[in-house]
Amino acid sequence: MLRSVKNLEGFAICATDGTIGHVKDFYFDDKAWVVRYLVVETGSWLSSRKVLISPMAIGHPNWTDELLPVSITTEQVKNSPDIDAAKPVSRQHEIQYLGYYGYPYYWAGNGLWGQCAHPGMMLMGLGEGCSEAAYRDAQAEDDRAEAKRDEGRHGDPDLRSCNELMKYRVEASDGAMGHVQGLLLDDDSWAIRYFIVDTNNWWLGRQVLVAPRWIQDISWADMTVSVNLTQQAVKDAPLYDAAVPLNRDQEMSLHEHHGRAGYWADDMESASPRHRAMDSA
Repeated sequence: MLRSVKNLEGFAICATDGTIGHVKDFYFDDKAWVVRYLVVETGSWLSSRKVLISPMAIGHPNWTDELLPVSITTEQVKNSPDIDAAKPVSRQHEIQYLGYYGYPYYWAGNGLWGQCAHPGMMLMGLGEGCSEAAYRDAQAEDDRAEAKRDEGRHGDPDLRSCNELMKYRVEASDGAMGHVQGLLLDDDSWAIRYFIVDTNNWWLGRQVLVAPRWIQDISWADMTVSVNLTQQAVKDAPLYDAAVPLNRDQEMSLHEHHGRAGYWADDMESASPRHRAMDSA
């Protein structure tokens, strides 16, 4: 199901032995468009320190009570590596963080999460297309290449704050379109599926959806998102109503209007026997 990132802010993070704190922000991968970490405000028990929680640790959410259970202890959180949540997370910090918790590297594979489609599968070593042995081989190969890759990564982080992205200007190919009002993510894979764009300064405050695949460029310095759509195409597209949960029929209608393939086509391809056979060859 698709959920608004804003609606997830404030959810309590419950460790196996107590409450860690509440969600304040999310760090997402601006290449794969997946939330990699939740930024959690710990409160007075840990001097209001902000810590990162990986979706790999999150169990079945309690949407009614706004609780996200995690398979770690408060003591683990207390002793976890310090990371400045006010700055982009570097790969070096990620290696330290993932190593501390004993988590595999999510970038060692072709899936959204290593060789997997969902973060929880990485810890289980189970599921289609997620073999534990294959993952270890991919991680070992990635470890050997890590130092070389990091040489070109300094100053160009891949992880960004969702809160930072709010209010960014959105530009169509032929003029201004509005600003980023929110993000919709898949609560299973934690993939960001849509930008919610408020067109208040251009088109009577309507809200429309833009898929990350339709983004042509993001200027972080200018706080501008450029999309490969015309103003008229956006005007003629189905409107987004935040009060109504988005279903697959509505998504298909949106993609068909813009003449673009849906992300679910990739999901089906990844799950097909032929694709799995190719991956294991």
